[in-house]
Amino acid sequence: MNSICATLVDIYRREQYPVEMIWEHQRIVSIQRIKTADRLPYLLPGFCDAHVHIESSMLLPQAFAAEVVKHGTIATISDPHEIANVCGIDGVYYMLKNAAFVPVYIGFGAPSCVPATAFETAGANLDAEAVRELLNRKDIYYLSEMMNYPGVLCGDDEVLKKITYARELHKPVDGHAPGLTGSDAIRYIQAGIQTDHECVSYEEALFKIQHGMQILIREGSSAKNFEALYPLIDQFPENVMLCTDDCHPDDLVKGHINTIVKRALNKGCDLYHVLRAASINPKHHYHLDYGLLREGDYADFILTRDLNRMQIDATFIKGDCISRANKTSITISKPEPINQFNIDKTDVKDFAIKHKGTPFKIILALDGQLITEMESQSMQADEQGNVMCDIQSDLLKICVVNRYHKQPPAIGFIKNTGLLKGAFASSVAHDSHNIVCVGTNDLDICNAVNAVIAHSGGLSTAMGGHIQILPLPVAGLMSLEDAETVAVEYEKLDRTVKQYGCRLQSPFMTLSFMALLVIPKLKLSDKGLFDVEAFQFVDLQE
Repeated sequence: MNSICATLVDIYRREQYPVEMIWEHQRIVSIQRIKTADRLPYLLPGFCDAHVHIESSMLLPQAFAAEVVKHGTIATISDPHEIANVCGIDGVYYMLKNAAFVPVYIGFGAPSCVPATAFETAGANLDAEAVRELLNRKDIYYLSEMMNYPGVLCGDDEVLKKITYARELHKPVDGHAPGLTGSDAIRYIQAGIQTDHECVSYEEALFKIQHGMQILIREGSSAKNFEALYPLIDQFPENVMLCTDDCHPDDLVKGHINTIVKRALNKGCDLYHVLRAASINPKHHYHLDYGLLREGDYADFILTRDLNRMQIDATFIKGDCISRANKTSITISKPEPINQFNIDKTDVKDFAIKHKGTPFKIILALDGQLITEMESQSMQADEQGNVMCDIQSDLLKICVVNRYHKQPPAIGFIKNTGLLKGAFASSVAHDSHNIVCVGTNDLDICNAVNAVIAHSGGLSTAMGGHIQILPLPVAGLMSLEDAETVAVEYEKLDRTVKQYGCRLQSPFMTLSFMALLVIPKLKLSDKGLFDVEAFQFVDLQE
């Protein structure tokens, strides 16, 4: 038998008291109140990230788990949507296999939207029968975010089949409907959609809760909605969860769900409501088997000396100490990468575009948001009649290069990056993960793109012949290294882009969403400029 004396933070009774907890054979045998004058550590249930794409950390599941346990995360609800878009169902199996031997409870979902739309080139297609195959597995816990809300509202047969299959198996159905309210939101919910992590305003989230949804308060590397939504924690404690959605490695090494918990407490939210959102609610909604500090539960718990700072001293899973003092017992293997990268290098001439003498539709990037705005701007041409970037006005070129087939790049223009020189590129480009690049001139754009191609995936910067690259050999999305190694290399690239003038908090994360056609307003796919609200391609030049 094993035991520990600590101050139990009892979410169910809403009180704190010293206990001796005893566990044996992975499960809690008894929790007994004790009398002591000693200052004991606080004993809490472990945290769950209620919606995360592990691929966005650029880490394989083992490396991701090894990092998040240091911050008290014992469980995740993970959508392998990113790797599925590149490698199909084999990509999902690759993630399941890599995660199979880690102690963290990783609840994978069946990706519902591969490809996300028909308006981009992806590496795979998961139809309703492929989704059904996944849902029938015991290690697939839910239907991942249904991003195709127009398909739901229009009664698309394939879309509705996927939802039906999940409901027949009594597995939850995740949603994704940014800005959707009113009668359309009600119809979306009535189709069987149960959650949304895309709410950007309090009013939107409130409407969806009132009509039966669970709301996931998201605070990730790019999308940051905590400030708008945190009042829901106290107002609807049984209807909210906490998530990161997409968390880059430099953020992950600093903290995870514990940082959101800390922020909520600093805002004055009720401690027990916050802990419910971080532990109880996701367990019950997604039917994961992790323990919640009750007799008979698995001995899953975390220890901290300070509830306000929420720095985790130790993390236990099934009675074993998995992390203590920022060290972990989880080992990381380096499996053979899976990938799909089928193009040769580009030429600088590929990125030239002729001026037609009319204004251009411009993507307006919004720092800290996945949505964009759009505006019309006049642009200048060079002596050959090619459109020039206007660095002074912050009007730069954005390109998407198809990684699966050789075809001319799609080209647009973007504002609000602040880049003054050079270019930066990425094969992490939601959701089809073609290569996306922003730059001030065609040569640097070409060099940045070619660096990514040469490594079959990665993040790169280029300026005047100087090139930096973080290789991502697994599907062009993930490294084989540990979190600290990837974080260091990522931070080097991040610093370089900011030295080039970029004002975005997380340049590569924001870049990765400029090709995401299911989040408004104006985006760029490998097939052209796309108006998300009209759900159709639009001409670059008016």
